[in-house]
Amino acid sequence: MLPDNSFLIQYPHVSRVVRSLFLTAFVAFGVGALMGLFQALHRTNVLRLFDSTDYYTLLTLHGVLLAIVFTIFFLAGVFAWANTRSLDRPPVSKPFTWFWVAAMSLGTTMAGVSILGGLIPASDISADVLFTFYAPLQAHPLFYIGLALFIVGTWLAGIDWFRQFLAWRSENPGERIPLQSFMVLTTMLMWFIATMGVAVEVVVFLIPWSLGLMPAPNPLLTRTLFWFFGHPVVYFWLMPAYLLWYTVLPKISGGRLFSDPLARVVFVLFLLLSTPVGIHHQYVDPGIAEGFKFIAMTNTMFLLLPSLLTAFTVVASIEHGARQRGGTGYFGWLKALPWRDPAFTGMALAGLMFAAGGFSGMVNAGMNINYLVHNTIWVPGHFHLTVGTAVALTFMAGSYWLVPRITGRELYSRPIGLFQVVLWFIGMVFMSAAMHRGGLAGIPRRTAEPQYSQIAFETVAGSVGNLRLQMAFGGVLLFVSALLFLVNVGLTAMNNKPARGLDAALPPALSGPEQSPTILDNLKLWALIAVVLVILAYSLPLYSIVQGAGLYPAGHEASPAVIAPLLEVIA
Repeated sequence: MLPDNSFLIQYPHVSRVVRSLFLTAFVAFGVGALMGLFQALHRTNVLRLFDSTDYYTLLTLHGVLLAIVFTIFFLAGVFAWANTRSLDRPPVSKPFTWFWVAAMSLGTTMAGVSILGGLIPASDISADVLFTFYAPLQAHPLFYIGLALFIVGTWLAGIDWFRQFLAWRSENPGERIPLQSFMVLTTMLMWFIATMGVAVEVVVFLIPWSLGLMPAPNPLLTRTLFWFFGHPVVYFWLMPAYLLWYTVLPKISGGRLFSDPLARVVFVLFLLLSTPVGIHHQYVDPGIAEGFKFIAMTNTMFLLLPSLLTAFTVVASIEHGARQRGGTGYFGWLKALPWRDPAFTGMALAGLMFAAGGFSGMVNAGMNINYLVHNTIWVPGHFHLTVGTAVALTFMAGSYWLVPRITGRELYSRPIGLFQVVLWFIGMVFMSAAMHRGGLAGIPRRTAEPQYSQIAFETVAGSVGNLRLQMAFGGVLLFVSALLFLVNVGLTAMNNKPARGLDAALPPALSGPEQSPTILDNLKLWALIAVVLVILAYSLPLYSIVQGAGLYPAGHEASPAVIAPLLEVIA
């Protein structure tokens, strides 16, 4: 039986909200993973089941469903659980909570339908603009309006969690913000700031353009607004994974978080540094001065600091847990860790892969080295290490720990879960390593074709054919792993065996919040500094772009999509 202090018994309504969010996330994960399998086999020429013109539709679906829908719906569930658990009080308004869940769901449905429309030749609806949606590629208005509604839904979710916090604050004046709630609130502050760029891009430029009301916007301007959001969104995905590493992983390993103050410093640093660095994605854009790119590169390197602090704190925390289990020696304590627990092993392997992704990310961030790999398959290789493993594998592993707590059902199979997380790790090693090596050979990304005529790619070791087979093999392993995960959590939800134990408490940190300055909890101050840093980083580049080519470059007419034919009839 579940104890009285279990989360499901204390907060049945929030548990229903989390289950609803997880269900959408897992459906998106399954469809997106299937699209990934199709791409891996098609791109490598191993098995071609569809025309190359449809490749980009599937690629868009893969990117949007996995990078946006799966991640953000799952993190919304984790945040709803974490904020409620750590504040020990429910949200202020149940209808408001369900309203933002509905807004996110409706926006996702609209965007998904517009993408799938590209597979129906008779339909004039399509959105083959990939995950990086900016001009001159144009999607149907339904796609942009759906995205806008989805973003608004995330804003409302953040407002819901802040209202919950303010209600707690009125009852607990002078108390330090509980750590999980602190992580949720700093992450949402970062998200509010980061999404300003994509909100302007979509609402001011892309929706009017797709409706035929306005001419095509300046592509460089929309690219810059997208990457204003496009880089910090990576941390929006990562920070929930960090939340699980900092607060859940120590409990699973049998220990306690090493330092609460260090965890707070890390999240403040992400709030301050995540957004002003997006221009490092535009090193090859000729319309941005080299000086702005150099500043972005310098700021990006500062982001290594919170990642290194995290590596130290998390490893110290699980080492403490191992030593509580009897582990000894410099490295002998590793044997005492709960490696048979899929939740622990999955998160540990995700952290290990994130370290590798950090190194390849340093290559992306360096101006000169970036030129060697920009627009090559190296970039999606890096992306699959960070988001595809550090985030996705942590979310899957976290599900094995969290799903029983919100359903009251025992995990269906720990052995299947353990095999699944290891299989994901192996599959990603094959696929991502081959992508990185292919990028060094100059193989481009965002193309359906494995080879170009009159161009021969030379690899340092092995052949291009070998790399293709490794990518395809890795893709197959990843899909099988995804399938095993979905089957395991699905059978868990239907399991008749009730979960046992599962109290909601998390062990206190070895170094608690009382050992850190209270200014760390001054969220208004950190938010203000973050806004100032963004203004300093983007005001001059945006001014330069608008001064150079304007908002709407001359000679570009409106692209009629929906409204323009109607206007012609009226005229």
